[in-house]
Amino acid sequence: MLRVRFAPSPTGFLHVGSARTFIFNWLYARRNRGTLVLRLDDTDVERNTDASVNSIFEGLRWLDLGWDEEYKQSERLALHRQIADAIFQKGLAYRDFTPAHTGDSEKSGANQTWLFNPGMRELSRAESDRRAAAGESFALRFRVPRGTGEPVRFNDAVYGEQIKSADDIEDFALLRSDAMPTYHLASCADDIDLRISHVIRGQDHLSNTYKHALIFEGAGAKPPQFAHLPLLVAPDGSKLSKRRHGPVVSVTTYRDAGFLPEAFINFLCLLGWSPKDDREKMTRQELTDAFSLEGINRSNAVVNFKEPAATPDETFDPKALWLNAEHIRALSVDELSARLLPVVHAAGFSIAPEQMHAITPLIRERIKLLRDVLTAADFFFVDQLPPYDPAELIPQKGDTAMALKILTRAREVLAQTEFKHDPLDQTLRAAALEMGAKAGQMFQPIRVAVCGRKNAPPLFETLEVLGRETTLARIELALQKIQ
Repeated sequence: MLRVRFAPSPTGFLHVGSARTFIFNWLYARRNRGTLVLRLDDTDVERNTDASVNSIFEGLRWLDLGWDEEYKQSERLALHRQIADAIFQKGLAYRDFTPAHTGDSEKSGANQTWLFNPGMRELSRAESDRRAAAGESFALRFRVPRGTGEPVRFNDAVYGEQIKSADDIEDFALLRSDAMPTYHLASCADDIDLRISHVIRGQDHLSNTYKHALIFEGAGAKPPQFAHLPLLVAPDGSKLSKRRHGPVVSVTTYRDAGFLPEAFINFLCLLGWSPKDDREKMTRQELTDAFSLEGINRSNAVVNFKEPAATPDETFDPKALWLNAEHIRALSVDELSARLLPVVHAAGFSIAPEQMHAITPLIRERIKLLRDVLTAADFFFVDQLPPYDPAELIPQKGDTAMALKILTRAREVLAQTEFKHDPLDQTLRAAALEMGAKAGQMFQPIRVAVCGRKNAPPLFETLEVLGRETTLARIELALQKIQ
C-alpha cells in the first residue's frame, strides 16, 4: 500500500516550502488512495520549541487537508537504537571514541573533506567492546565501503538516476556520543518501521539520500521511492530563508493577510509543478485529480515577493494575489460572507451576519484578500465617516453651487423614496433630469457624501444597504462641509 510522510522539524514556524512538501504528499496520497503520515522529527532537543510545534500545527490546520496517522520521533528512540545496533552487529558500523573530528590529518577525502578516522575504523571489536564497557563515550558511525570503487545509487522520481562513489561519502554518525540518534538514522528507522513507500521531500535532501540508501541496505530494508522537489527561491535566486526573508516565508503570514487556504494551496502547487493542460486556477479536487510526480519540474521555483514593498499587498507574489482574487470570486455570497465576518469582527466592528451578507456581493469583485474588506467596505461599518476633502463632492464639470443644489435635492427626494435599487435608480435619475444635470454629476456628490470617496461600490446597492437614516445623516454632514 502506498504510504507517504511529512516530517517537519519543529525548529521554527511552518515554512512555505514545507507547506508545499506537505501538500504534494497529501495530493499524492489522496490521488492514489494511500496513507499520509505526519511525523514530527523532534530529536534535535536543543533547537526544538513548543512555539514551533504550535506554529506547524496552526499552519497545517489552516490548510485544512488533514492526515491519517501522527507520530513524534522523540517517542521512538528505542526503535532507532535497535536499528543502529542491528547495523553494528552486522559489522556495518563502528564505535568512534574520538571527540568531534578536527585537524588536518583527518581530512582524508577529495577537496580536503573529512571522511573517517582510520584509527577508530580499524579498531578491533574486542578493544572497542573493552573501551565501551569501561564507560568511554562514543559516536556510532556507519562503515561506508571503501577502496573498491563501489557506487551508491538510487533512482529519483524527479531527478532520475543518482550515482556517487562510496569513496566520497564520509563515515557518517548513526548515534551521537550522548546515544541520541542522528537525523539520518532516525529518519530511515522511522521510514522502515512505518512502511513508508514514497519519500517526497525538498531537493536540499538529495545529497543526504546516498547515506539513507546505505542505511536502508544496512538494515536489510527495501528503500522507498524517492522524489525530491525543486527548491523555492527568492527573486534574486537565493534559497527562501526564515532568517533572511522573514515573515514572507511563513504560512501564517498568508493566513493573517487574508488568503483563502484553497487559493494558497493552488499557488504553492504551481511552484515547481504544473498540470499537463497548463491550467492555473484549480480547486482542491482538480489538483488531486491532476497531480502526479511526473508533473514536477527539476528547476527551482521563484516566489516573486517584494521586500521592502510600498504596501502590504505588494509584498506577495502577484500570482498568489490573482489566484486568491479568483478563488474569492468563485465563492458563493453565503460562503464569502461567512469568511469575511470574522475579519470584520476581529477589527472591532460589530456587524450582524445579515448586514455582512448584504455587503458581500457589492465588494466581491473589488477585493484580492479577505482583509481588503476593511478598506473596500469600511464606510458600511462606521457610524461617522473619517474626514474627506469637500472638493470631492463637486461633480465633474461642475462647481460648489451645483454640488450644493444636487445634495439638497437628493436629501429631499431620498426622504420620500423606497430604499430599494429600482426606486432609488428611478428617483435620482429623474431628479438629475429635472435639474438639467447628467446622471454622473448627480451620483458623484451623493457617493462621496455617503462613502467618503469617489471609488466605491455601485451607488444604489450601497444606499440600499446603508439605509435611509444613515444616508440622509451623511448627506446632511456633506452639505455642512460645502456651505
